[in-house]
Amino acid sequence: MGKAEQARAAPICHRLTSVVTGDARLPRLIDALAGADGRVRLFFSQGSDVAAVAPDGGPDCALPMELRPISGGLMVTTASGNRLALRNAAPLAFVARTDDTALFAGLNTALAFRLEEDAETVATWLSYHAKAHGLQAALIVNRLPTAPDFVTALVQALGPHDLQIVIVDADFPLGKPDMGPENHVYLAPDAPGKDRMEVPAPDAWRAPLGEGVLFEWVKWRYLAQARAVLTLDVTDAIPPGTPNPFDACVAAKGGVVHLIGRRIYPWRVRPEQSARFGDHICRQFDGTRGIARWGVAPAVAGLEASWRMVRISYAKPDPAQVIPFWRAMGLRVAGFASSQLAPKTSLIVDPALLAFADLLGHNPVRPPVSLPKAAPKPAVAAGRTAIVTTMKNEGPFILEWLAYHRAIGVDDFLIYTNDCTDGTDTMLMLLQEKGIVQHRENPFRTMDLKPQHAALQAAEDEPIMQNCGWGICMDVDEFINIKVGDGTLGALYAAMGEANMISLTWRLFGNADVHDYKDEFLIDQFTACAPEAVRKPHQAWGFKTLFRNIDIYKKLGVHRPKGLKPDLWDQVRWLNGSGKPLPREMFRNGWRSTLETYGYDWVQLNHYAVRSAESFLVKRDRGRVNHVDRDQGMNYWFRMNFNAEQDRSIQRMIPAAQAEFGRLMADADIAAAHHGAVAAHRAKIAELRAQETPAAFYGELTSARMEALCKLQAHFGSAVFAAGPEVIPHDLHLRPLPPDFFFTVKDVPDPEGED
Repeated sequence: MGKAEQARAAPICHRLTSVVTGDARLPRLIDALAGADGRVRLFFSQGSDVAAVAPDGGPDCALPMELRPISGGLMVTTASGNRLALRNAAPLAFVARTDDTALFAGLNTALAFRLEEDAETVATWLSYHAKAHGLQAALIVNRLPTAPDFVTALVQALGPHDLQIVIVDADFPLGKPDMGPENHVYLAPDAPGKDRMEVPAPDAWRAPLGEGVLFEWVKWRYLAQARAVLTLDVTDAIPPGTPNPFDACVAAKGGVVHLIGRRIYPWRVRPEQSARFGDHICRQFDGTRGIARWGVAPAVAGLEASWRMVRISYAKPDPAQVIPFWRAMGLRVAGFASSQLAPKTSLIVDPALLAFADLLGHNPVRPPVSLPKAAPKPAVAAGRTAIVTTMKNEGPFILEWLAYHRAIGVDDFLIYTNDCTDGTDTMLMLLQEKGIVQHRENPFRTMDLKPQHAALQAAEDEPIMQNCGWGICMDVDEFINIKVGDGTLGALYAAMGEANMISLTWRLFGNADVHDYKDEFLIDQFTACAPEAVRKPHQAWGFKTLFRNIDIYKKLGVHRPKGLKPDLWDQVRWLNGSGKPLPREMFRNGWRSTLETYGYDWVQLNHYAVRSAESFLVKRDRGRVNHVDRDQGMNYWFRMNFNAEQDRSIQRMIPAAQAEFGRLMADADIAAAHHGAVAAHRAKIAELRAQETPAAFYGELTSARMEALCKLQAHFGSAVFAAGPEVIPHDLHLRPLPPDFFFTVKDVPDPEGED
């Protein structure tokens, strides 16, 4: 090792020596620097008020040449001097130090912030970038004061090297004072289940960086003479094979380049071991949010533009020079399993990350390899179609629903019931005896689950669902409305080609101002519905999904299969209702359509959620299958009872459905069961209408005001649906309203969500 190398063998340790000013308008003076240009630059912390500085100076005070707010902090540039004049206060005395820019003169430098990453991580980060990308120096700002043994351990872990390393210890908290630790799983961007986590207590030492002025400070204190600077934290790595990033900065037009990062994850870290860069072999297949950082050649870009966390002010990065990097989340948020940092169903092995691990000499834990069921490629050849559903007191509507779906090609029905009082369960037991459906008692009480979720879990062990070619979970108030070909599933599957999933977006059908219950086909009575393009309320574009039973997903879900096997994500061929591919961002958790993903051209799901006003009284009385603690009251009626437009497209299938209905009713036992359910429904309606509260509710449902409002939902904001129709001016429906009118209120938390 030569003399120059020996001089750089040990890190240089500096400590911030900030000063609490005692003036709340300028809480802390971070540093004062005397530059070679004869100017003095003072750096004040977050919360500084530029108005505190007297712009014209004062007796025996330095004359301010520039007052520059930066990310909540402040940089004051003055002529030489040692006192700063303040408005309505005594001058602030300061001692300016000489900068340390000579330490990094002409060197390719990384600017990093370190929280609690260990010495081995930092040593790997330094060594790798030195060997692979020409790193010559690093300025590491320690968010926490450095323990003496960290520097010792870093020197030992690095071994012989010729890097210029400067470690700066913070002497005050640099984080946002109202936030918890950045290395707590709650603040990990992709962590699932945050709604169930306890929010960590504020910790300004470990919180996300709040002192953005530090980027400008390090420029003037250390990095103004560096050849090129990359903002890379000690958990960030530039991929192998990337063209020299420092040369890219120098070559860039304007001297500034974008660094665009992606988060990476281990599949699993071996017990009793700490995560290392080489464990990070996975990325999210559906990850879209990048991390913005920058690189700069100071001599090319000039020094006057302010350095900030994600950009350099007024500098346009060269679009031809974009540098990728990876952020190792198992290092940044240490001590948590990868499933806590990101959904396991999103993580796939990336060959480039495997190559990186191999380059580092690391043997990572790899995920298991999944195999889908063998299946014929054409969708139309997939086999039998099965529906799994749950019911409670739906007796009068069962036969129409069965007849319709048998007419369009559904083969099998697996139906779970609970707590029926109108003969629904006895009718279904009869239909099972006749070989038309399979009926089961819902096991939700023994499973501590909501009824629908319990039914789906139980259904996974049923031969009907295990052996079907196509499956769907849907309700008895939902009808698959196929618009291609002859309106059958066969025509839909033929149109789908080799696709293996298709989402059927709800079209909400209202009561069409029908008050009385009639024992007639719903699809004949109710033709009033929501517009196709209706984004509010968010339930309006919920969907159900027909899926091929080929084990790409692990379990049944209310809206779509769940538990994507991530290594099979690229085998998902998922279409919307117009036959257009859905984006990969929908593959794991999507349950509703958006303006970009909805479609009704091939198929839609007619959702008769309210039926007649009288039938809605009974529906409200029996409660909800999932949200058992929520009342199906006026808010539900208002958000689901759309009567704005007309859609009769399903009615071309009425003759086929009626023929199938007739075949079922030709069986005297089935006919008797149906008539018994109708009689029970009418008796329940009479019972409810004879009671004061339900009668008043029925009167409100059928009022002229509600009937008018249920044709105007497209003109209301989301908060109106969350709050309910009572927030709408009582006479609004009587006013002359322009076609583009819009009404909303202050945001109200929406109690509804995915089932």
